[in-house]
Amino acid sequence: MLIWVIHGPNLNMLGTREPGIYGASTLADINQGLIALGEHEGARVETFQSNHEGAIVDHIQQARKAGVGFIVINPAAFTHTSVAIRDALSAVDLPFIETHLSNVHARESFRHHSYFSDKAVAVIAGFGADGYRYALMHAIAQLRKQSQHS
Repeated sequence: MLIWVIHGPNLNMLGTREPGIYGASTLADINQGLIALGEHEGARVETFQSNHEGAIVDHIQQARKAGVGFIVINPAAFTHTSVAIRDALSAVDLPFIETHLSNVHARESFRHHSYFSDKAVAVIAGFGADGYRYALMHAIAQLRKQSQHS
């Protein structure tokens, strides 16, 4: 079971960037916790972060070739702007969960629209770093169900 966790722009600044909104955990802390949880559950978790839309698109396009079964993605600001990332996710045709640290619906109105939510298996927002763990556990459960039916 290979699951990719993809982080969008500015998430490399976690821990110092507006901790009242995004929490005190660093991206390294979050990634280490997800990798450890994946290992505990029998899944391989690989993480990727970029501030560049094209790099995220290029990475997603490699998912099928890499044997990815599920994607957890926090598109960050690209949530509200990126048709290109949406199209890449549609092109690889893999299940994905859209994840946000903050409750985007309790923030500025421009953050209320997502280019991903209608294509996502689920959307998790407002749970801070825990949201990533919830998404990962759901992805693992779905992949287990899929392998039982195969």
